[in-house]
Amino acid sequence: MKIISFPERSQWPELLARPEHESGNIEKVVEPILQQVKEKGDAALRELAQKFDKVELQDLAFAPEAFDQAEARLDDTLKGAIQQAYSNIRRFHEAQYQPIEKVETMPGVTCWRRSVGIEKVGIYIPGGTAPLFSTVLMLGIPAQLAGCRDIVLCTPSDHPAILYAAKLVGVTKAFQIGGAQAIAAMAYGTESVPRVYKIFGPGNQYVVAAKMLVSKEGVAIDMPAGPSEVAVYADDTAQPAFVAADLLSQAEHGTDSQVLLVTTSKKLVNCVNMALTTQLEELPRRDIARKAIENSKAILVDNEDEAIDLLNEYAAEHLILSIRNAEEVSERVINAGSIFLGHYTPESCGDYASGTNHTLPTNGFARAYSGVSLDSFVKKITVQHITQEGIRAIGPTVEAMAEAESLHAHKRAVSIRLKALDEM
Repeated sequence: MKIISFPERSQWPELLARPEHESGNIEKVVEPILQQVKEKGDAALRELAQKFDKVELQDLAFAPEAFDQAEARLDDTLKGAIQQAYSNIRRFHEAQYQPIEKVETMPGVTCWRRSVGIEKVGIYIPGGTAPLFSTVLMLGIPAQLAGCRDIVLCTPSDHPAILYAAKLVGVTKAFQIGGAQAIAAMAYGTESVPRVYKIFGPGNQYVVAAKMLVSKEGVAIDMPAGPSEVAVYADDTAQPAFVAADLLSQAEHGTDSQVLLVTTSKKLVNCVNMALTTQLEELPRRDIARKAIENSKAILVDNEDEAIDLLNEYAAEHLILSIRNAEEVSERVINAGSIFLGHYTPESCGDYASGTNHTLPTNGFARAYSGVSLDSFVKKITVQHITQEGIRAIGPTVEAMAEAESLHAHKRAVSIRLKALDEM
């Protein structure tokens, strides 16, 4: 890792900047794909699968028996691990239920809010080099708990763990479609693929561009996305081997993964670099991880206050606090997707099975976005009820405000009721 020692605060923006991508050029590639699916439906999906994936699709949907067959193909160890992860993730997300609370804002005026599951949601799971069945759990479980009527899955992968996870979370329809065309199919609907109201899931730059483009047309998406990233704040109590392993666990996602180490200990940085060299050689995906690490940085700072300020400016997707006072410091973190405390909380546990959701804001969006939760799959509908006593109490306030805004019909809607009450 490249070491930057005690940079001035004026240098932070440049040091912490993510690589820029040519989004305009990517959108020019994606826009015709979206239009083709919009106009030609299933036929376009077959043509594009042949063009990009060299796959001839007969049936776009997975056969119903594919899910039972997938379960039979999985070994018991992996099946048990998926079931344990399902249980933990479900337990954590169940706790996010918010009971209806009626609030009487003044006598006779009662307001409340209720959660309603989004009727139709789409989940995209990429094929690529890793079968992300864990993401099926992370997105499908809160959708299941929210009571979403239709949970539509699109993935180019037929990996049995993906199909088994889909069965566990109650996916209602699943299609063997990948890429930007899968996003288009869920956004617009085709003869086979139902149109959904909100699309979730990771993907390459073309999938991300497709999500951003359809969001401009009124289809909701989970959040803007970029390459996966981790920041580790470590002090002299940290184990260099642990820190190196955490950095590599993120670096192996892709060559564009973002990896950052922040510390007050120069000795730790040197030890971590040695551990990285050793551990890299043991990884099957070493070439991918090595390129990500070559582009990564270790930043040496003067003190804890400076470290926290720098990390809040970076707004990492994953933030590991491998320090002696981790929980105390975590209270001072205001920009992060998810925080991992102490020396025995690797980010990979959150990726798979601890219970929290691994679908998190990247690319600095943690300054304004939360990770996926139960709330991501529901709408909040407000309700109010005003009695005769309530309209008498609140009516004059509304009349005065409406008249001041020159909205006389608004005022009349109240006045006509007050007059009727006076005449009773």
